Amino acid sequence: MRYSEFWTRMDEVLGVAYAETWAKDQVIGLLGSRTVMEALDAGVPPKEVWRAVCHQLGLPPQAR
Repeated sequence: MRYSEFWTRMDEVLGVAYAETWAKDQVIGLLGSRTVMEALDAGVPPKEVWRAVCHQLGLPPQAR
């Protein structure tokens, strides 16, 4: 998954206005108790971050 695809999915799920804020503020245990932005900045692959986001939000398996 490319970063652009990751952010497109985030915008679709959370809305363009909220996705970036959520990514900066929401701490996710599956990402080592980091935010989405911290995980991406640390080099965690976007696909792995997306799976953690899906789990955190309770999205259905087909969204992953």
